[in-house]
Amino acid sequence: MEFGLPDDNNNISLKKFESMLKTNNVLFFDSNEFENIIHHYLEIGKIVLAKKAIKLGLDQHPSSTNLKLFQTEIFVLENRFDEANKILETIHSLEPDNEEIYIQKANVLSKQDQHEKAVHTLLIALDLSSNDDGIGDLYALIGMEYLFLDQFENAKTYFKKCLDIDIEDYSALYNIVYCYDFLGENEEAITFLNKYLDKNPYCEVAWHQLGRQYVTVNEQDKALAAFEFAIISDDSFVGAYLEKGKVLEKKKLYHEAIENYKITLALEEPTSFALLRIGHCYDKLEKYDLAVQYYYKTVHEDPLLDKGWIAITKFYNRQKNYQKALNYINKAINIDSENVVYWKLYAQINLRLNFLEEAERGFKKTLDLGNYELQTWLSRADVLITLGEYEASILNLIQASEFYPDTAEIEFRLAGLNFTLHEHNKGHYHLKNGMLLNQEFNYIIEELFPNVMQKPSVKQIFLGAKK
Repeated sequence: MEFGLPDDNNNISLKKFESMLKTNNVLFFDSNEFENIIHHYLEIGKIVLAKKAIKLGLDQHPSSTNLKLFQTEIFVLENRFDEANKILETIHSLEPDNEEIYIQKANVLSKQDQHEKAVHTLLIALDLSSNDDGIGDLYALIGMEYLFLDQFENAKTYFKKCLDIDIEDYSALYNIVYCYDFLGENEEAITFLNKYLDKNPYCEVAWHQLGRQYVTVNEQDKALAAFEFAIISDDSFVGAYLEKGKVLEKKKLYHEAIENYKITLALEEPTSFALLRIGHCYDKLEKYDLAVQYYYKTVHEDPLLDKGWIAITKFYNRQKNYQKALNYINKAINIDSENVVYWKLYAQINLRLNFLEEAERGFKKTLDLGNYELQTWLSRADVLITLGEYEASILNLIQASEFYPDTAEIEFRLAGLNFTLHEHNKGHYHLKNGMLLNQEFNYIIEELFPNVMQKPSVKQIFLGAKK
């Protein structure tokens, strides 16, 4: 079904239709008018109005194939696949060579995850099609079905056919590059894009994609050149400026990177990404007042962007302004209390401030949220030891040992804790384990449990290990 942009006649039809809906009068529209009205509502996502138009259309033109096809489209959107198939079978018996029937059948199959059958059905539609534009659309649909099947070589083949029909089909171009990326064929992608640019040398999209491929293979200078050509092709292409800025950052050309990021702020609404990158660049240049200014702008622009809160917290952390760092990480946690990085920073900052109960809470929350790094377990254990919560520390370390069995750092801590609680047999057991695993960590006993070091049996084990 082909539809153009709404012209004056279509606008008149729409106004007439919407006016009719406000009254009890039923006006007559020819089937083409209904098709354009329905298409318009589907395009802008007004499904309820599209359904009303389909119902009225079929009341006035019950034999219209195109209106019935619209009806199947609605049924597919509502996952009413059996009803869609019934209509399609009815139309097929009357018009067996109508390619649109096969396209809708394929749509039904695709929605039911029957992608192999969808491809087969679309290939039948392709055999029936005689319209170049329609063939291009079919190639794109087949390509998408192959993507669903993870058959990237086949998908590439059909998206390339789209470009053969329309060299400026950028959706197909993006999908081809996506296939190369997924297959890890970056060099092949570079070759393809260079050949494409020989035919379409002022395509900013292709230059941009080529630059990204060069970044992947660590050809930074070639990437820069590609992004510059993208900008020459379209000097308002924000994506090219952003990518160019990222490469300049990698090359430690921070002033030039800032310049490119700032261009994006002038071209469109400020993005939190650009603001954050500018902040990082100023940070690297040790222009701390400007850095923190842009970090502030980042969290103001997008309070949900965790990288912004993390950047501003780490900034104050590095400045040893722990109170301000704590203030900002608390604000971040108030916005998203399930972010594990926030809690990890919260714990570390509270530890530096010697707020031990809060630090322990932070490490526990970090673990509860699934961050099972060894250092997190150990840090929590050490805080609990300092707080005198020895049994809680043992329980924490036993849980840690499930993830990190035969770990000397855990064994020495368990040894010290058990000796402290006068569980001497357990203490000896864990101490010997620790010595067998890695004697270099025996300083843990001396640092965390100085009283344990005075025990003759412990000294004897240490002396025995030195012989």
